[in-house]
Amino acid sequence: MSETKPTKTSLPALGGEQSLNRYLAEIKKFPVLTAEQEYMLAKRYQEHEDPEAAAQLVTSHLRLVAKIAMGYRGYGLPVSDLISEGNVGLMQGVKKFEPDRGFRLATYAMWWIKASMQEFILRSWSLVKMGTTAAQKKLFFNLRRMKKNLDAYEDTDLHPDDVAKIATDLGVPEQEVINMNRRMLMGGDASLNVSMRSDEEGSGQWQDWLTDDRPLQDETVAEAEEAALHHEMLAEAMESLNERERHILTERRLVDEPQTLEELSQVYDVSRERIRQIEVRAFEKLQKAMQRIAGERLMPTAALG
Repeated sequence: MSETKPTKTSLPALGGEQSLNRYLAEIKKFPVLTAEQEYMLAKRYQEHEDPEAAAQLVTSHLRLVAKIAMGYRGYGLPVSDLISEGNVGLMQGVKKFEPDRGFRLATYAMWWIKASMQEFILRSWSLVKMGTTAAQKKLFFNLRRMKKNLDAYEDTDLHPDDVAKIATDLGVPEQEVINMNRRMLMGGDASLNVSMRSDEEGSGQWQDWLTDDRPLQDETVAEAEEAALHHEMLAEAMESLNERERHILTERRLVDEPQTLEELSQVYDVSRERIRQIEVRAFEKLQKAMQRIAGERLMPTAALG
């Protein structure tokens, strides 16, 4: 097993939105590390605190940070600021990464990158600066995705059925879903079709950076490993439920064709409302178990989901 030869590496400058297109072009030049190269660099940093090894690990994942930042651009904050915060998270992930645990760095660092961006968004949005519960934070960061899954209109009030579904899944009152949706509608959202620099012709549009002519191998690996990790965590978390809770939750939420409350009420000879209560309680227990397991394995405290 050969070790990667160290080279002089420095982080490209990110001077705000006006220089963002230049920054995105520069970070595409850093090579993607093979699993062997990544392992050797990580071991070198872990054992000798070699700053050059750390720099190569960081620069090889800067494109991953930029890609994740694009996913948070709907909160109305400068993409350059999101990337800067994500880069801080990436550095923390590199510092704490343990290569012998079997994960690729991208899988581990992704948690730290998202956590840093989410904390920045929470600090920046006035609606969540004070008195925000963990459930409200989870609602804040999952509402857009859940609306998309429900085919709900992005720029209007939610249908009562959609409100009920989201409230049940996230364990929050329906009024909080309504209020959060309205606040987020007021937050604004930049178009993907606007130019990256208003003072430069041919600078390209934001959507141009959502695709890359070179595959993001680190992201592909991270997504595959994260999916496998989530599957393992889910299986372990399900052990926290009793047999009835596992069966009801599985039949209601984890199969392609869920059973109705009526069907399950006949199986257990109880009311539909009782089945609904068991489902909600089981889902809450599962969420707590997943959070505990994730915290034990690799997730930083700041990560919100």
